[in-house]
Amino acid sequence: MPAPSQHGSPAVRPAAVSAHGWGWRHAGRTRPAVHALDLDIRPGERVLLLGPSGAGKSTLLHALAGVLGDADDDGEAAESDESGSLLVDGAPPRSRRGRAGLMQQDPETQVVLSRVGDDVAFGAENLAVPRDDIWTRVHEALADVGLSHLSLDHPTSALSGGQKQRLALAGILAMRPGLILLDEPTANLDPAGVLEVRDAVARCLDKTGATLVVVEHRVGVWKDLVDRIVVLQPGSASDPAVLLDGPPDTVLEGAREMLKTAGVWVPGYAPATRHRTAGSPADGDLLLAADNLAVSRERPRRSRFRKIPPVPVQEGIAAQVISGQALAITGPNGAGKSTFALTLGGLLAPVTGTVEAAATLGQGAGPDPYRWKAEQLIERIGTVFQEPEHQFVTGRVLDELQFGPRHLGHGAERVDELLERLRLTGLVDANPYTLSGGEKRRLSVATVLAASPRVLILDEPTFGQDANTWAELASFLNELLDTGTAVVSVTHDAEFTAALGGAELRLSAPERVAP
Repeated sequence: MPAPSQHGSPAVRPAAVSAHGWGWRHAGRTRPAVHALDLDIRPGERVLLLGPSGAGKSTLLHALAGVLGDADDDGEAAESDESGSLLVDGAPPRSRRGRAGLMQQDPETQVVLSRVGDDVAFGAENLAVPRDDIWTRVHEALADVGLSHLSLDHPTSALSGGQKQRLALAGILAMRPGLILLDEPTANLDPAGVLEVRDAVARCLDKTGATLVVVEHRVGVWKDLVDRIVVLQPGSASDPAVLLDGPPDTVLEGAREMLKTAGVWVPGYAPATRHRTAGSPADGDLLLAADNLAVSRERPRRSRFRKIPPVPVQEGIAAQVISGQALAITGPNGAGKSTFALTLGGLLAPVTGTVEAAATLGQGAGPDPYRWKAEQLIERIGTVFQEPEHQFVTGRVLDELQFGPRHLGHGAERVDELLERLRLTGLVDANPYTLSGGEKRRLSVATVLAASPRVLILDEPTFGQDANTWAELASFLNELLDTGTAVVSVTHDAEFTAALGGAELRLSAPERVAP
């Protein structure tokens, strides 16, 4: 066994990380995602990785997990470019798979099995952990992340985005890796869930002594848990990858203004946004109304000649969407916020109750958004999903933005403006799937806006954004509100809700049924 770390006696062998002049350029990109990275992380050390959107934080985590450059259907790996050396325990990360557990930005991509217990057990099973030990670990990991109320047979498809995020963390904790890599692990969680996940990680580190590298834009949650903060800057040919490196208090106090300029969410800092213009002439028209609405993602099932509706995750919802006004849908994870938003946007059928479009919105299409054809829907109601990848249909950023206007026959004139406003101009030839999490989110917003819908529905719009891009997005949405667009957002971001103003609809958590 290795010597005890400063945080306690390790139950696993903590991993060491070493990078010397390491860089990576994604296929189809002219600039590297990471350039000239020099970084050493000692076994058992806890590191918070910061930096603006696009600085290569996620790229580094994928590399450490040994999954960066895995060839896809387009043969992307053959076109990528790596320089320098990156080692885990003195060897390339690909030869150390299993030593690291990676939680990605999108938990949806990490759910691999249909039942909660099986999904948490999956990683440990692949590491050949004895069967009895696996299920002990599964129960312990679910309790650590606040999902112990779910039965092991609970369907993973019925989990909210935030619950899936905690499920992904549980699967990592059950593996007991020597290196834990967390990419925005609390981005889609309610405030209570944020603390649950952070405390779960802390308990795991105290028990195992594992090395931690966590990426977050917001510093306050993790500052007191880590030993060190490393700030990356976007790759260039002249500047090193590491902008700042040191103990948390030293970095945050000594370079506060530099960090703010770089877009880092330092504690106590809220970026300024463009406020709405008072008395917009487009304010006030009712566009959508939900009445006594019950929602579910499950389909009705049939029993002989009867159609049995699904059990709703939320019911009795009443809401109005008004032109030129914002509506924030808030509440704890699992309350049905995303499901309600998808139903409001005409993408899911109500279980009971109605969603009705006013004549000014539904003219020529009818009052029921769920019955509209695709081209009728996207011109009227644009929905940005919680997982940006679910919206991408091409292999190039520019093609992605032009896709909707080409099919609608209008909107092409907005493409250049959207590229500029959402900081995507330098990425027009990039594959959307190689973008950072924040860039993917901005692209998904831009593709919907290109169709100029009168209602914009956004699910976790500030996910993955640094402070600068957050402010730009909030300012841009305020401008849309001034033009009469209605903006509906599912969010845990209280600062974003305040920046847009308008109404708030808070959904309460459904009653938990004991397993």
